[in-house]
Amino acid sequence: MKTFKIFGLLLLATVSVGHAQDINQAKKAIDAEKYEEAKTILKSILQAKPSNGMASFLLGNVYLNQSVKDSATISFGKGLAATEAARFNHIGLGQMDLDRNDTIAANAKFILATKDMRKKDFEEYVYVARAYMNAEKPNYKAALAVLKRAIVNNPMDAQVQLALGDAYYGLSNQNDAYKAYRDAFSADNTLLRAKMQLGVLLKGAKSYDEASKAYNEVIAINANYGPVYRELAETYYKIARNKPSKAAENFKIAIDYYQKYMDLTDYSIHSRMRRADFLILAKEYKALEEEANKMIELDKVNPRIFRYLGYAAFENGNVDKAIQSLETFTSNPASKIIAKDFQVLGLAKIKKGTSADGLAIDPIAFESGLVSIKKSIEMEPLAVEDLNEVGKKLFGQKLYKEAAAIFELGANNAESKTYLDDNLYLGLSLYYANNKKDVKPEVAGLQKADAAFDKVLVASPSYYEAYIFKARTNSLMENDENTIKFYEAYVAAVIAKGTEETAKPAVIKKIAESYNTIGATYANTDKVKAVEYFNKTLAIDPTNAYALSSIKQLK
Repeated sequence: MKTFKIFGLLLLATVSVGHAQDINQAKKAIDAEKYEEAKTILKSILQAKPSNGMASFLLGNVYLNQSVKDSATISFGKGLAATEAARFNHIGLGQMDLDRNDTIAANAKFILATKDMRKKDFEEYVYVARAYMNAEKPNYKAALAVLKRAIVNNPMDAQVQLALGDAYYGLSNQNDAYKAYRDAFSADNTLLRAKMQLGVLLKGAKSYDEASKAYNEVIAINANYGPVYRELAETYYKIARNKPSKAAENFKIAIDYYQKYMDLTDYSIHSRMRRADFLILAKEYKALEEEANKMIELDKVNPRIFRYLGYAAFENGNVDKAIQSLETFTSNPASKIIAKDFQVLGLAKIKKGTSADGLAIDPIAFESGLVSIKKSIEMEPLAVEDLNEVGKKLFGQKLYKEAAAIFELGANNAESKTYLDDNLYLGLSLYYANNKKDVKPEVAGLQKADAAFDKVLVASPSYYEAYIFKARTNSLMENDENTIKFYEAYVAAVIAKGTEETAKPAVIKKIAESYNTIGATYANTDKVKAVEYFNKTLAIDPTNAYALSSIKQLK
């Protein structure tokens, strides 16, 4: 009997060690972003031992990471009823409170999780800090405050230092982040994420070559560590954006690295979505369409797939599918809509209403598209920056009225990097829209054009071309005083540039236009002044037919 008891105790110890090993395996799988593998391990632990609260907590965290909140809630709830490490599950539920912006409820749960900690304990603090950092609205200051409590008794624990590095990185404190990541790897040289994060810091500092070297050092230690290939993919994406001459080459490298990341992690719906997000950044829409179609085979109800289908269909020329997919996505209450969703939907509607030759747009379709685009700007005001090229394309097609409607959206946002360009093209679009033989000039539109050119001159006083367009715009409004004023301002600005500028044929033509228009304006009220300006034209263009004819008539 005594022998049996000893054997029983040994067996119990073996089972405990086995579960500890499984938990560590799950943690390693989570760190390696093998989330499906981690879920399998954790579910196996819980099937064998439902009282393991840590397994429930880690499983809930994986679900949270994958945005499967219902499953996360169930897992944390079961974990609270466990007899071992149940307190950790308060942390998971606390993070969900943070996601709902309920910091009071979250803090209450964090207190429950940490109130019975022993002096040597610290893991609870690390997970509370991560809850603050992983929330939909990260709070890195709160995370740092919690981690400083963990440092007291465990200053050199690798996980504490790794979390510290992440908190400092979130606060843009590069120096302290670097030290913490370095200390984490020194404390545990199997913690590859800490070493990888040193490369992430370099990437953030735009030292892309040095970042790549740092990642390759990680690969030299373990070539099967998947996350490092994702970081390499994102680094080469940034290199491609910064080196347009080699963009295609570097985008391909980035895509290949991302494929390697997928091969080493998993092909779950959530991993596929992460890759789809990257394909959008890289503008690989053919690959995106293939990925989206694979995803819908795996999960026919996840609304986010319709975003990918919509984006890909729009870029690949299938506007009907784009509209259908994005309307399905944006009308679903479960969807987390971003500004780009409405923007692409709006552009798809406009594209559908555009004639085959590109010379006309159905006004109803255009207005419907504009409504969706305005929704995107309500969500993200700087979304206007993506519309500048859209407006220029319409302008190039001589669809001036529609171009003006697009440019006006950016012309009202002084924070936009396209603000100056949008105002210039808004003014030009409205001017050309009203300067047609079969169109009666619309004063309200011309006044907007005049105001847009004023903004251009405020933002860029040396851009003297704005003066001539202000003069032309006021001429269409039959505002003689301002017409003369701004033509004279144009001539003065050009002359101030020097003889090299005034000798240019295009400039001579515009100076002649200025003198001729001023002369014509004076013709009915002051013939002497009118002749004076026509003679100024002839001084720079002796054969100018309009000036010669006008002088002849006035005499």
